[in-house]
Amino acid sequence: MKKFAMIVVFACVGMSGVAIGQIPKVILSDKTGWHKIGETTVDLTKETDEVVVLGADRFASIKFKVEDQAINLQSAEVVYESGENQNVTIIFNKKDEGYSRVIDLNGGERDLSKIVFVYKTLPNADNKKARVELWGLKTNAGTK
Repeated sequence: MKKFAMIVVFACVGMSGVAIGQIPKVILSDKTGWHKIGETTVDLTKETDEVVVLGADRFASIKFKVEDQAINLQSAEVVYESGENQNVTIIFNKKDEGYSRVIDLNGGERDLSKIVFVYKTLPNADNKKARVELWGLKTNAGTK
């Protein structure tokens, strides 16, 4: 019931225009494997952004995918539903599109609340913005 209420609240906030840039995606599947958690278009004037995790939010690892424009991902703060945080150095200095390294979450598969990441945009002639996707790995460890 708690998760359903949170989904409704986040959906209303997203519709009100507060979460501009982020395209929330509710994860419904608990199948083992990689799932797209969410995506956002990063602003060339900011240096932090976040992806809120909704639905079946239990993951063991995460990774970022950068498209449309290269950026330097520097670090991320993983916020768990328990209120704990995990700070991670990413150092993704790729001048092309692609995936970051896989980041294992502390304690194995855990419920996520949001991921806040720090980045720097790289100069580009077109002032294009980058699209950043967040992917999560479900291992279903400990399930019957």
